Formats: sequence, structure tokens, C-alpha cells
Amino acid sequence: MSLLQLNGVKVHFPVKKGILFDRTVGHVHAVDGVSLSVEPGQTYGLVGESGCGKTTLGRAVLRLVDITDGEVVFDGTDLAKLPDEEMRRFRRRLQMVFQDPLGSLNPRQNIESILSEGMEAHGIGADQEERRARIRKILARVGLPAGALSRYPHEFSGGQRQRIGIARALVLEPDVIICDEPVSALDVSIQAQVINLLEELQREMGLTYLVIAHDLAVVRHISDVVGVMYLGSLVEEAPSDMLYAEPRHPYTRALMSAVPVPDPEVEDNRERILLTGDLPSPADPPTGCRFHTRCPWKQDTLCATDRPELRDLGGGHRVACHWAQEIADGRIGPAHNAAQVVPAGHTEPTEAVEPEKAVRPEKTEEDATAAE
Repeated sequence: MSLLQLNGVKVHFPVKKGILFDRTVGHVHAVDGVSLSVEPGQTYGLVGESGCGKTTLGRAVLRLVDITDGEVVFDGTDLAKLPDEEMRRFRRRLQMVFQDPLGSLNPRQNIESILSEGMEAHGIGADQEERRARIRKILARVGLPAGALSRYPHEFSGGQRQRIGIARALVLEPDVIICDEPVSALDVSIQAQVINLLEELQREMGLTYLVIAHDLAVVRHISDVVGVMYLGSLVEEAPSDMLYAEPRHPYTRALMSAVPVPDPEVEDNRERILLTGDLPSPADPPTGCRFHTRCPWKQDTLCATDRPELRDLGGGHRVACHWAQEIADGRIGPAHNAAQVVPAGHTEPTEAVEPEKAVRPEKTEEDATAAE
């Protein structure tokens, strides 16, 4: 049985309008029917461009935002239906590492106060001395000195503040930690240290992670299973190595084609997929497939009318695309929309022009003089 399972989770924010009386004129479909499962001890990576609903989904698991519809089943209990007081007790087992390490720490509290606050709320430790001893052990585990207890968040570097955020989650002994862009605000060298720390803690404590990120390299390194989100929906899910070796959804293929390859010959000769158009508004999402307005493989049937469901193509590789198999087999190509595909060796998209329709510029007097 999965430790954490999401079934058709939706988070819709009302759009209000009015001067004297607010009235609801629509909804922002931030998360629109996401289903996934996370096994004990597993790291599930959730990727997608900004605005796709990754962070909102992570907050919905913790009930930091209201769930419009669906189930969030944690260890057999549907968190979406729990009263606030019972949900408060469950939060000890579900913790979050926030994206901005400075903004998530109270600047008026020292580190001991920040870390002991949650312990007091959940009744951990008989007195302050026992809590302080526990905090020192956690700080040592995340690579911070015991002298950090009396210092304030602004006295630490970005990497150290992120370690404090991790320590704050660990002091409550959680089963699941949701890491929302845990290294996006850090330097590359510090990113590696924090990622290695998360992996080491997982091995030592048997933690389960839901890692939310837009850096595909980070997700590939740390994740066992990767889910790709687009405009509030999960469009592809597969074991990490399988997804990176053979992406099936057109959106995932476009994302993977943008990842630099550390080999000049491979980088110069590989195909790039450039998506045209803007990301549609989540307040007015397209009908049918959410991605069909930007898809190079869009077809005249199904894409604009029927919303595809996640279906298993084998080996746990789930794809929400009507034509995923045909695209993978080469039976459907992007030739009808070739302006979005950059062939190997080019840097800009090309568009074929038939010879008989090519327009030749008329010769001017200057051209004639130059020819003579």
C-alpha cells in the first residue's frame, strides 16, 4: 500500500469581481485532477514550468490551501476530510521544506526558538533542556554547529538557512517531507551539498520525499519516480531513468530537448523542440488536451475535444496523450508544424518553402550595376 496517494486532487481558486459586493465570476484551475502515489522510502520528483501548479499541489497535501475536490490519502487516512484539529496532529508526520529559506524563517526568533516551537506544539520533549539536546543532535546531523542555537536567520548564508529549514522539519520525526524547490535559491556548489544531505538523511532515517522542482538535472539525480505537470495536470509519470531515456509526452520531449548535453558533438547534432505561443491561463484552460495549443504533434481529432487520461504504456510509464504510441513509433511526425522543430546543426526553427512558391526579389539598378 502506498504511503501517500492522491486521487483526482483539484484546487480551484475563485476569481472575485465587484465594488460593493464580491461575486465569483470564475475559477483559477491551479490543480485540476492530479492522481499519483508515493511509496515508503521513495523520492517522487515533480517537475514543470512556473505556474503549472507544483507548489499548490504540495501545499494541498499539507492542507495549507483548501482542496476543492479529490482525496489525499496518507497512511490510509483521507486528509482532505479531516477536521482542522485532527489535521494539525497529522502535520507532525508531514513536513515541508520551503523554497525561500529566509522568507520561511521568522527573523525575530533565534534558531533554538524556531526549532523548538514545533516540538512544543506537538508535545515533544519533557522540558526545554531535553528539546535543546535533541535540537543539537539534529543540527549536527545537518552540518551546523551547536553555537547556531542563539543566532538569528540573517546571520547565516543561504545554504545554512536551507539546512535550518531541513532541521526544522526533522525535529518532528516526520514520515514524509515535501521539498519545494529546495535548492533553486542556492549556488551550484551549495546545491550539491544540500542534495547530498537529503539523500544521506533519507538513508539514515527512512524518509519519503516529494521533491518539487523545475531543474531537470536535480530531479534526475535525486528521484526514483518523476511526474511532469503542465497547466495543473499530470501529463507523464515514469521511473526516473525510463523517463529521461525515452520521454513519451510531447511536452516532456520539449523539456528534455532544452537540457544541455555536456558533449559538444552531441549538443550540436541533436534536435531541439521549441514551443510556440504562451502558456494558457489557468483561469480559462483549453478544452481537450491542455497542451494541444502548443503541441507540434497536434492532430485534427481528439486533441482539441477530448481530455486524455493517464494510461500505462508499460513498465509504469504513464502518459496523458491520445497519440503517444503513434508519436513514439514515428507514425505521427511534426512535419505539419515544422516551424517548431529545430533540426540538428541549426540554432533557429526552419520552415520549408516549396520552390515554385518561393518569391524572388526583383533586381534593382544597384544590383545590375554591381553585376556588370
